Amino acid sequence: MNFHPLGSDFVTVGLLVVLETLLSADNALVMAVIVLGLPAPARPRALTYGMLGSFVLRVAATLLAIFLIQFIWIKAIGGAYLLYLAANHFRGHPDRVDRHTPPAAKGRLGLSAFWTTVVHLQAMNLAFSIDSILVAVAMSSKPWVIVTGGLLGIAALRVVTGHLLKLIERYPPLVDGAFVIIGWVGIKLLVEYAHQMGWIAYEIPIAWSLGVVVAVFAAAYVYALRHDAKQKSRRT
Repeated sequence: MNFHPLGSDFVTVGLLVVLETLLSADNALVMAVIVLGLPAPARPRALTYGMLGSFVLRVAATLLAIFLIQFIWIKAIGGAYLLYLAANHFRGHPDRVDRHTPPAAKGRLGLSAFWTTVVHLQAMNLAFSIDSILVAVAMSSKPWVIVTGGLLGIAALRVVTGHLLKLIERYPPLVDGAFVIIGWVGIKLLVEYAHQMGWIAYEIPIAWSLGVVVAVFAAAYVYALRHDAKQKSRRT
């Protein structure tokens, strides 16, 4: 195992951080929505604990990257779960105002609501991390480079998620747009799984996927700004 750092290794680490951030743009939004069910003071702490757990999972998954391709079924489970979240959001909250207030998080399997949310965060991070790890392995054969780039990327993701969470808290109508994106990400994961299994030849390009996320979020943000302006005008 080669631990001798070269200048090119640090360049590779920087590229991996950028790629991690780009590949996880939709992940950040999913993370922000997952913690919305918790009380506001607990949300940043849940994100932090979730990311700490992701650090451990990322190191383990990187060291076992050779076998990672055998677990692509995680994408199918993650995609189906995200589609369930999106459908449940719009079907279970027909009233537009109620949809902007996510239901309180619930405990599962003997865990509190807080720790159940943390487990959800880690599970979704694992589903999203498969592509990032495989790309990293293709870019470098040095485990320390792959792990360092991945961990720094997760740290950057935590910062981005925190800002998105504050934005959604400030403009509640963004919740609808966020769940539309969650539904899209669920479809993307299922398509990727079907492609990797050889069931279909089509694969959604990364640029298209990011374009959809940016377009939907931008439209939702414009709508949220107009909604907020109307609410303020009614109060005055």
